[in-house]
Amino acid sequence: MMAVLTEPAAEPVVASAPMPAPDAIAPVAAAAPIAPAAPIGPAADRAPTSRRRTRIKRRTGRRLFQFDRGLGVRWIAGADEAGRGCLAGPLAAAAVLFDMEALGVREVRALSALNDSKQHDAEAREELYPVVMRTAVKVVVVSRCVRGIDGYGLHKTNLAALRDALATVARPGCLCLVDGFAVPDFGYQQRAIVDGDCTSAAIAAASIVAKVTRDRFMHRADALHPGWEFRSHVGYSTPEHRDAIQRQGVSPLHRLSFQSTAYQQLAL
Repeated sequence: MMAVLTEPAAEPVVASAPMPAPDAIAPVAAAAPIAPAAPIGPAADRAPTSRRRTRIKRRTGRRLFQFDRGLGVRWIAGADEAGRGCLAGPLAAAAVLFDMEALGVREVRALSALNDSKQHDAEAREELYPVVMRTAVKVVVVSRCVRGIDGYGLHKTNLAALRDALATVARPGCLCLVDGFAVPDFGYQQRAIVDGDCTSAAIAAASIVAKVTRDRFMHRADALHPGWEFRSHVGYSTPEHRDAIQRQGVSPLHRLSFQSTAYQQLAL
C-alpha cells in the first residue's frame, strides 16, 4: 500500500588494437611469467582502502537487518522523512513494515547495499527503491504541503507526518522505529533510534522511499515552475537556488516561514 505525494500547487508528472596477421608474428622463446609488482607509495594505500569500502558498503544492509532482528519482534516498522531542510517543496514522510520472519537470505542479499539515503547517489537510491517495495509488507508515504508547513511549523508538521505514516503501516505486535526522536502517541509501541537511518533496516528503507518519492515530485515540479531549477537541487538551499530566488522571486512551492538569507532582499 502506498500513498502518492499530492500538492495542489505543483503536482502534474575499450577499443582494442587489431591483431597482426599470423605470418607477421615472429616466434619467440617462452619466458617465465613475471609476477606483477606490488604497488608502492600512495597507490598501495588506496587500493586496499577502496576494496574495504566496497565490502563495507555491500555488508551495510546485513548489519542493519541484524539490528532489527536483535529487537526480538516479528513486525518492525520504520519511518523517516525527506525534505525537512528545504526552502521549497513538500515534506515527505515514509514508513515501511518488514516481517522479520519472512525475510530470508535472498531478501537480505538483495538489500545488501541498504543504508541511509544520504549515503547513496540518486542512481543507487533508484535501484534500491523497487527492491524495498517488493520486500516490505506495507509501504506508505505521507506528504505535507508548503502551506501546512508554513501554517503549523516545520517540527510539528514533521512529527505529525511521521506519526501518520507509522499508524498506517503498523499492526498488532509491531514495534515502530523512528529516526532521532519519538512522535506523538498513536497506539503502538515506538522507539526513537539515534542515527536510525544508518542503524535500522526499516528506517533506512523508509529513508530511501521518502527521498526517491520526493525527488520525483520535485522533478515534475520543475516543468510546472521553470526558472528555479528544481530538478537539480530539489528545493534545497544551494547557491544556484538562492540566485534564482533573487532573480525571479519565489514560487508557490517556496516555504515563506523559513528565515533564509535568500528571502532577505525580497518584499514578501
